[in-house]
Amino acid sequence: MKALYDITPFTLLDFPDTPAAIFWFAGCNLRCSYCYNPDIVFGTASIDEAQALAFLRRRQGLLEGVVLSGGECTMYPNLVAFCQNIKKLGFKIKIDTNAMRPDILEMLLDDHLIDYVALDYKAPEPKMGEICGGGSEKRFWESFDILRQSGAVFEARTTYHSDLLSFEDIIMMERSLRERGYVSEYFLQLFQGGIATLGNLDTPEYGATLEKLKSIVTLRI
Repeated sequence: MKALYDITPFTLLDFPDTPAAIFWFAGCNLRCSYCYNPDIVFGTASIDEAQALAFLRRRQGLLEGVVLSGGECTMYPNLVAFCQNIKKLGFKIKIDTNAMRPDILEMLLDDHLIDYVALDYKAPEPKMGEICGGGSEKRFWESFDILRQSGAVFEARTTYHSDLLSFEDIIMMERSLRERGYVSEYFLQLFQGGIATLGNLDTPEYGATLEKLKSIVTLRI
């Protein structure tokens, strides 16, 4: 079954303390206006599981992990079995997810297939439709609670564009995370212009807002 749009053969940035490859899954169940990967979101898979696993066999002893990103990897119907096969080869697995499929996260966690999760906190509920074309903050919290209760290692992160999310939105989102027991760093990824995005967004003027945000979040430029 074809699963992947592309493979990045090596990264030291995307999986904490783990040399890894990135598997880019085609398709997504959201349409975030700031998304940098419209070609992947609207693209079709061209790499099947057998090819991906053959790639990993050639990297045994060189890589330690695999990042499952996209698009949205939890949309792939054979994800659990695919992860089982990756694990059999001795690789750690990190999931990048928009948190809209808590049922899939729970299945992966029940089978002990995930070593790290990057959980996207997209927006407060009233802004989900505007920013992401759908989705639900409720689904995010379902995924969050599943991860917390499992004891899995995960991070919460938000892509920040000041025309889409206000300073007050970020304060509220950070407070909501803490009230639910989140104690790790809350990462804010600053939108960077000059790249084609789903919404063709311009780079905003962040100004003094960044200095105020630094006191409550960890910025990723």
